Amino acid sequence: MTAKITAMTIPARLPAVILFAETRGFTRTSAMLQPDVVLKQVAAFFDLVHTTVERNGGTVHNILNDTLMAFFVGPDRAKQAVQAAQEIQRDFDAIEETWTRDFGIRAAVAMGLHAGDAVIGVAGCAPLMVIGDSISIAARLLHRARAGEFVLSASVMEALGNNRTGLEVEALPPLEMTRREPVQLFGVLRDGRLDFT
Repeated sequence: MTAKITAMTIPARLPAVILFAETRGFTRTSAMLQPDVVLKQVAAFFDLVHTTVERNGGTVHNILNDTLMAFFVGPDRAKQAVQAAQEIQRDFDAIEETWTRDFGIRAAVAMGLHAGDAVIGVAGCAPLMVIGDSISIAARLLHRARAGEFVLSASVMEALGNNRTGLEVEALPPLEMTRREPVQLFGVLRDGRLDFT
């Protein structure tokens, strides 16, 4: 099964890994920049995430403000999603250096990843939809991630199986949700936790 969603595979309920990525520190301080500068700088972040996700077999599905949502399907979805997150985390350093040097903005990328089923298809006049509890949980994990780190759930770790080479994780407090089992979380830090969100 190809990692790309095609007309032949939708509508469908598919196992997927959902990845949310957003900047921390840029949006709040962007108010001091000219609009064309803001758009140019945030485009660098969007291009990084989009290129990295696609190179690793995923699809960028949604962009809102400075947050992107992507999904990965297929047998290697967890490996591809984690590889993409690692590359985004690593390659954001160049963007961060530019923003600090040129604008005095201290920024970082934060990400949340969760594995679960998602309904993927077209709903009426709406574009491609990706719907499911896995999206909601991944969004919550994004908000758990501090600047410079990505948080992934135990379901991603389980889906990785033995494909954990080079992945150093730190156990984090679980995500508690009403009327649900807690979701065990793991964090991948850049250089330790940064002191801004």
